[in-house]
Amino acid sequence: MIATCGSARRSLARAFADPDAGPVLLYVEGAAGLGKTHLLSELAGLPEAPDAARLWWRCGSGDGQQVADEPWGKPALLLVDDVHRADEDELRRLRRVLEGLEPGSAAAVAYRPEELPVPGLPLGGSAMAYPFRLTVLTHRLAPWDEERVRRAAADVLGESGGTAEAVGTLHERTGGVPRAVVDLLALLREQRPAFTGTAAEVAAAGVPTRLAELVLSRTYALSPAHRPLVWAAAVLDGPAARDELIAVSGLGAVPGSDALLRALESAALAEPGEGRYGFAVPLAAAAVRDTVPGPVRQDMHRRAAGVLSRRQPVAWTAVGEHHRAAGDDRRWLRAVEKAAESAAASGRHQEAIVLLERTLAAPGIPPQARARLAPLLARNAVTGLRSDQTVEVLAQIVQDADLPPAVRGELRLDLGLMLSNQMGRFADGWRVLEIAAAELREVRSVLAARAMAALVTPYWPGASLDVHRGWLIKAVAAADDSGDEAMRTAVLANQVGLAMSWADPEAWDLVERLPVQSTDPACVRQAARGLCNAADSAVWLGFYRRVDGLLAEGRELATRSGAPYTEHSASGTRLLQEWWTGQWLGLARRCEEFIADTADMPFLASDAYVVRGLLAVAQGDWGEARSWLSQRGTFGTENLPVPLGATAAGAVIRLTLARQEVADAAEQARAAWTVVAEKGVWPWAAELAPWAVEALARAGDTTGAQAMVRDFAQGLGAADAPAARAALVWSRAVLAENEALAQGKPSGLLAAAEAYRKAAAAYAELPRPYSQALTTECAGRCVLAADAVGEAGGADGVDRSGGADGADRADEAGGADRADRADRADRADRADRADRADRADGTQAAGGAGESGGAADGAGAHGSGASAAGGSAAPAGDRASTASAIAELESCAQHFTDLGAVWDATRARALLRTRQPAKKGRPPGRPSHSDQLSPREAEVAQLASSGLTNREIAATLHLSPRTVEQHIAGAMRKTGALSRRDLVHRL
Repeated sequence: MIATCGSARRSLARAFADPDAGPVLLYVEGAAGLGKTHLLSELAGLPEAPDAARLWWRCGSGDGQQVADEPWGKPALLLVDDVHRADEDELRRLRRVLEGLEPGSAAAVAYRPEELPVPGLPLGGSAMAYPFRLTVLTHRLAPWDEERVRRAAADVLGESGGTAEAVGTLHERTGGVPRAVVDLLALLREQRPAFTGTAAEVAAAGVPTRLAELVLSRTYALSPAHRPLVWAAAVLDGPAARDELIAVSGLGAVPGSDALLRALESAALAEPGEGRYGFAVPLAAAAVRDTVPGPVRQDMHRRAAGVLSRRQPVAWTAVGEHHRAAGDDRRWLRAVEKAAESAAASGRHQEAIVLLERTLAAPGIPPQARARLAPLLARNAVTGLRSDQTVEVLAQIVQDADLPPAVRGELRLDLGLMLSNQMGRFADGWRVLEIAAAELREVRSVLAARAMAALVTPYWPGASLDVHRGWLIKAVAAADDSGDEAMRTAVLANQVGLAMSWADPEAWDLVERLPVQSTDPACVRQAARGLCNAADSAVWLGFYRRVDGLLAEGRELATRSGAPYTEHSASGTRLLQEWWTGQWLGLARRCEEFIADTADMPFLASDAYVVRGLLAVAQGDWGEARSWLSQRGTFGTENLPVPLGATAAGAVIRLTLARQEVADAAEQARAAWTVVAEKGVWPWAAELAPWAVEALARAGDTTGAQAMVRDFAQGLGAADAPAARAALVWSRAVLAENEALAQGKPSGLLAAAEAYRKAAAAYAELPRPYSQALTTECAGRCVLAADAVGEAGGADGVDRSGGADGADRADEAGGADRADRADRADRADRADRADRADRADGTQAAGGAGESGGAADGAGAHGSGASAAGGSAAPAGDRASTASAIAELESCAQHFTDLGAVWDATRARALLRTRQPAKKGRPPGRPSHSDQLSPREAEVAQLASSGLTNREIAATLHLSPRTVEQHIAGAMRKTGALSRRDLVHRL
């Protein structure tokens, strides 16, 4: 594990490069644990000296006598280890051997510089008489850097070896000394419960036995008068100046200076930086500290607190720990308060949170101290990134009857904000904030305004838009009464979010009022939040071209003012923007990285979960899609912000329709629609409406579907919400298509096609390429379905058995017969019958949505009445319209492919095959694909490897499940795949 240095090998290789080459002496210098013996072992395998004898000499073991006395007689490589252990007699023998090195020979001599009797002279006090032709070199081993430590951790612990923070702690505590790194990793590997990769586990792992024995042997080799200096270094637990060590030791100037010299000579201490003294391996301090007598250790901690208080800047956290170890709780808590205030002032909120959580969780904290520290924790947790423990701590503290009412109200306010904004527990947060607003109204009007402002935020499920408007009136009045500019800005930031959410015409003017030029950090933090609120609302409204500027300015202000929560929320908005504007390259990876970065705060990553799920839907990975859309169980999806919940619900409805579970899809649609309707922010229905309308229409609830469209249109009114307006056109097209299919009217299908084209044009303006391609596909599908209905003789060609649900029933009633014919055609391998079977299989579902039945997506089930009957030739106008539709479908299939929407591309191409004529010059019969996958097998295999079931693939490609099963079997046989999932590696 301890790597060989290539330069050492090259240095020795010179002696064996040429028979006449002069000998080489290589000194290998390295402190304990840096890997000298390991390096010598690797040098013994020097490939440039295959014929040279290998002679080992371990000083202090007695095996050097034989090497010195016996003539070598041929080229040799002498490997001398632990020269620092040699006595005078052994050093004389070694010097004699080295002075007599012959051409074609070399020696490597390793030693610890800190343990040499004479510093800098590994072979003793007198200078060596080196022969003229002898090349003398020195190779100094160095500690590992953090990257090398990371690789070692991965070798021992697997995968990443722990978080980046854990690796950093491992490197810091071991000083990068390889032996210490390897031994500490062994402790972590064997610990129980098993190591989970955190920095806290590394810090708590203890001191490896080998390191503890080394440092204690060196410490207790000193006289009792000198040991307190080493004890002082252990108590300070970090490099310190001479005067600081002497002050903590209590020895006085002269005895202390003498003790420092003795400690350096014995290697008990080292000088890691100029004029700074401590342990060569920082972890060793703990081993020494544990041996210091208790009363002496407490006195040293008290003196250490004084010493560190005089440093600038003061490390108040360390000062507090020393006061606590000295038994002075009052000074400890004061130092904690100063440390938290200092961390918060410099934007290190997470550091303050961890310190305050740990302190407040300690038993016996006096009520006065708790009343001072708890608000500090709450303020930092709201601004920064909370941990679960913060909520638990605050929830317990607000129950304390001894707290002053103003303190309790402030804590309740911050607890409510955390529950709502950071944990997604909206109902709990709303109740706590209402209580806080009432509690603070008389005692802290500024904070009362803050609680009211929080209740203005519309994203939470439950309260209606009118309720939020009512709280806005109260918040504005309270903020104005307070005279606090930062509070006015906080209320304005939430007013921006509320106004933007429902496309208030004055919303953009409110954005311009945010005080982005303020010099007050508190105002700047609130302005940053307001800009990021506006960016998020702009994404939901469809103003994508304005998002970049808002996000850039908002994030810059958040970074400058120390608002990490705002920075992270802006990152989620960016992911949504990239999804809708088609910036999909690397988007899945970016989502997963963001989720990993916010692992202790999953609600903050809810945007990333949903975007990752939407990508999985488009890629055909339906199993993964449901998992991502449900937030992977990190918290209940019913607690998602309303627009995000509506988006996730729309995707789930789409998947349910694709699986032909129409009744379930309709129930999901009604439930999701109720949430949006109760909120009353109608632009947020944009990502739900087309799928919800389709689900109800296909379930036969045409009245409910029409009511949805009507409510959506009335709710939007004249609002400037481009994404919602495009979705409204799409939803109307869905209704038109369903009604036309139910009535068997080609003219109705053509009207629906025109509506879809209008929706596509609206999405192109935004731009939203994926939605544009989906609606373009729908338009082409409607034209083909109208053509097929006309060929079949008007309404008689449509199954009217269930109105809008007729397509599904047609699948059930007639699909199997058609599929059987297709199967027979495949087996008979007769081209004409195969073509007719393919067309029958395709056009039975050509009218519906891409989920095999939905109107709002690609080739689904609504066109089941449009059978593949050849019929008479269509009029020239119809042929031109059909040709145009085919061109549209070809274009959107390519767009799907460019985006990476595998499932959509496959579905669109399957629809195209139902109408495209056979290629000219094609020979009779099917082409032979005995050794390679046929185009159909490749499509089926791609979808199967994504996790789709046979039924889902059949619905997508308009085949029977039995045909799909045969194609999968053929693909596995031809590729050698061992399973459906294995197909992905074979394609």
